[in-house]
Amino acid sequence: MTEPILDAAPAIDFDLKSLPKVSLHDHLDGGLRPATIIELAEAVGHTLPSTDPVALGEWFRESADSGSLVRYLETFDHTVAVMQTYDGLFRVAKEFVEDLADDGVVYGEVRWAPEQHLQKGLSLDEAVEAVQDGLEAGVEAVSETGREIQVGQLITAMRHADRGQEIAELAVRHRNQGAVGFDIAGAEDGFLPSRFKDAFTYLAQHNFPATVHAGEAAGLESIQSALVDGRALRLGHGVRIAEDIMVEFDDDDEAGDTVGLVTLGDLSSWVRDRGIALEICPSSNLQTGAIAGFGEGIESHPLDMLYQLGFNVTINTDNRLMSGVTLTDEFNLLVETFDYDLDDLLELTLNAAEASFLPLEEKEALVEYINDAYANLG
Repeated sequence: MTEPILDAAPAIDFDLKSLPKVSLHDHLDGGLRPATIIELAEAVGHTLPSTDPVALGEWFRESADSGSLVRYLETFDHTVAVMQTYDGLFRVAKEFVEDLADDGVVYGEVRWAPEQHLQKGLSLDEAVEAVQDGLEAGVEAVSETGREIQVGQLITAMRHADRGQEIAELAVRHRNQGAVGFDIAGAEDGFLPSRFKDAFTYLAQHNFPATVHAGEAAGLESIQSALVDGRALRLGHGVRIAEDIMVEFDDDDEAGDTVGLVTLGDLSSWVRDRGIALEICPSSNLQTGAIAGFGEGIESHPLDMLYQLGFNVTINTDNRLMSGVTLTDEFNLLVETFDYDLDDLLELTLNAAEASFLPLEEKEALVEYINDAYANLG
């Protein structure tokens, strides 16, 4: 099908931090405070590149800003190392929630891979329980300040390992104790979701939702496998779905503007027409080279084209420590780069709320809360 690319909305001048936000793609081991890493590393005897919080934070950002997903993932060696005990997981999870709330997030899904946190003797279930305890403590701490936030765990399996079935069963086992969904993450290229086909079938049989990292380091084949083999309801990143879209520019129209005609392929049409949410992480996508095929700068990110074409675009941070960003920062980036206005930010936020793995009644309440907050801005 062919449709015109629309013009962007005018920019705004507004403090975006106070806006209610929904975070669907934010890794627990990618959102630690540098000072916390230093304290926990000292307690477990782990050596860090620096013991100065400012310098350590800079090290993470510089190491992640390499244009390589492989190099980006190497930074997690240090964060995972300090998240191997109940106390470490509890503290990181609690602070994670507090930091989300400070950024205006009212609902967040926190993804992490329990299989990576067993080096000090925790079982998979004990690790999940430690994180849940920390998340609940964070929610309580936020509530004590007069604010509200709701969070859930996305139990994640590492795609290069062979524990998919075990982790799927773990997720289902904790579905009434904080787990809201399943994911696979890690090195995407060469590890298609089809490796975990049986695990995804098990999840479907138990009516447990999945989001799948796809369309970041790998392209359309990864997305296809996520939808077919993974039965994905959302795509983690999914940005390379734009490779299935052809854009042809005609001569200027009467107003002097260049008109772009867009043709969607079968896969991109399927993703758009069925409202499969894209968990896009703008700054991370630039850092890891996920958008390298579209251009060098953030202005080349295809998210604006996808958004204008009606894809179910949501905006996320991925790893706040590595990218040095908050969700507020990402919203500001969209305003500055694509001239988005409050209507755009509201639509992106509602997309995320409606794509969440909340029960319908809670989802409707979240949507109503967000709409009311925006309506009261004036």
